[in-house]
Amino acid sequence: MIGSLFLTLGLVQLAGSLMFYGIIDRQTLRDDHARRVAELLVVSDRLHAIAPEQTARSMTTSHLVARIASAPRVTRAPHDEMLRDIAARIIAWEPSLADRSLHLRLVRTSRNSTDLIGSLQLADGTWLNFRSHDISTMWPVAWRANVLTFVLAVAILGAGLALLNRLGAPLRRLADAAGAIGHGREVTIDEGHGPRDLRDLAHAMNVMQERIAQLLQDQARSFEAISHDLRTPLARQKIAATFVEDAEIAGIITGSATEMDDLLTSLQTYLRAQHLTASPERIELAEFLRESLAGFGEQVTIAPCPAAWVVTYPEPLGLAVHALVENAARHGGAAAITIGRTGDGWVITITDLGPGIPQAEFEAILQPFYRLDVARQRNTKGFGLGIPTAHHLMMRFNGALTFESPPGGGLVARLQVPLAEG
Repeated sequence: MIGSLFLTLGLVQLAGSLMFYGIIDRQTLRDDHARRVAELLVVSDRLHAIAPEQTARSMTTSHLVARIASAPRVTRAPHDEMLRDIAARIIAWEPSLADRSLHLRLVRTSRNSTDLIGSLQLADGTWLNFRSHDISTMWPVAWRANVLTFVLAVAILGAGLALLNRLGAPLRRLADAAGAIGHGREVTIDEGHGPRDLRDLAHAMNVMQERIAQLLQDQARSFEAISHDLRTPLARQKIAATFVEDAEIAGIITGSATEMDDLLTSLQTYLRAQHLTASPERIELAEFLRESLAGFGEQVTIAPCPAAWVVTYPEPLGLAVHALVENAARHGGAAAITIGRTGDGWVITITDLGPGIPQAEFEAILQPFYRLDVARQRNTKGFGLGIPTAHHLMMRFNGALTFESPPGGGLVARLQVPLAEG
């Protein structure tokens, strides 16, 4: 943003400078032509008085052409503002020409330039007809001024942008680090470079990150202790249910204990996803998925594909895929998995034939414990933690999770395989 503003101001300044030089150049051109014409006329008048036959040849140059004639080439005095201004400047340069008849006119040439032609009556009654070539083209001095202004402006803009880039680099690194922290990833922020304020901010972010990590660890440890304490009475409850003579009541007790135990397992997996650490490994995706999902048996089919080798994080990837496949098997009865290439990475696509999820709910289902109305009405098992667990794991390890609702029903979940950095 600051760089764009700086560049815009620089371009405005450059445009203003070039416009200013253009105005100055036009005035300089008129004055310079007026001076040259005035000198030509005065010298020609004096030379004609001494040697009339040499006047035309002696006064003709690469910029001016002079001829002596008995009649004027231009028959009337200047009538527009520019010509009157040039005539006034000629008189200002050579006041002795004030009492002479001076006629001026502008002529466009085939080269798309403008020549100044004129006629001046000499002392003996003859006329000096002259032509000044291309009075519309700026002179080398003006060109050099414009070029120098442009070069200096570009140099200053380049140096300014380079300086802004250097000053903004620590801030950009902090912004990237903040984004990574927001996605649950652990980063190490350099506190030794940049201005003092940015170093203090980096230190504060590192301290904040440590506190967040400590809170998550404390949360996980607390839940581990709670779940351990809860599973003991749940196990006793299941055992006690076997001694209940009424089979219906025994089934209710056992089902409730099992449901509570499943809830604890889901919560444990979800909380573990928030502080899970993993090392990258090189794996073959198809073989990895077959091993990870073997427990689902015939509920899962993996489409054949060429060898898909990738350096990724196996444990988070396996947990995310397991959660999505479990969700697909629960709601659709089965899951079809394909592995495809996309750009520099790989995508695992999980398709089921269940009731599907409306596109308007795609954001909501990423929240823990969120269940669709259809699932509630059908008393479907599950606690709304599978998809949030997969989503959180992908955010932490730089993967991605997206959904699609096919026209024929069902749900398509696409998991962008996280790639190890570096």
